[in-house]
Amino acid sequence: MMTNNILIVLSAADKWTRADGSIYESGVWAEEFVAIDEKLIEAGFQVDLASPGGVAPTMDKKSLDPSFVGEELADRMRSYLASNAERIEKPLVLGDIDVSRYDAIVVPGGHGPVEDLYKDPDMARVLVAADRENKVIAAVCHGPAALLATRDENGKWPFAGRRMTSLTDEEEIEFGTADNAPWLLADTLRKSGAVFEQGPNWGVYVVTDGNLLTGQNPASSAPLADAVIAALLERSY
Repeated sequence: MMTNNILIVLSAADKWTRADGSIYESGVWAEEFVAIDEKLIEAGFQVDLASPGGVAPTMDKKSLDPSFVGEELADRMRSYLASNAERIEKPLVLGDIDVSRYDAIVVPGGHGPVEDLYKDPDMARVLVAADRENKVIAAVCHGPAALLATRDENGKWPFAGRRMTSLTDEEEIEFGTADNAPWLLADTLRKSGAVFEQGPNWGVYVVTDGNLLTGQNPASSAPLADAVIAALLERSY
């Protein structure tokens, strides 16, 4: 059985520019990267990391704050990030990625992707090529913002009509970041033509539509990784 090669694309943004121009410090939500990366590596896959410009990603401080995520999770995240620091600090340049080398493209969230990946031309190229070749595409929480970067040769959104989820508008409101947001992700996906589905706030919810796998929120990260592993194993037999 061949080893599957996975590309995790991480936002290079360390902030989210708000509707009034103010800055909200953000980046990658640690659990969404760690839970996925850890499971894929444990499954025996080769996992590469990439970001726009090869910039070292910033982990959202809140995602590592014990008062916000709990002592145990914060410690586990910090420990994993420290032991993988070398990989994380030197991601591949997204613009240099040869999509044919990978079996799956995975995009964790945090508010970073709604700052950079949603309009990144290299992200668009990677996802359009991956979708055309029916490779597994997976994204969680704000990660599905990356899908918004894509257009086909007719200027249409290639993911219109596809079933998907992401952080919901209700969760964004509850998190306290909906007011003064330049746009809301779930709302924008729906308006773009996604068949948007959601579960209860902060509960595990994963949607599979062919090669497209999406998770709703941080709690859905590990289950999304399991869905990616299952999809790849199914393909390798």
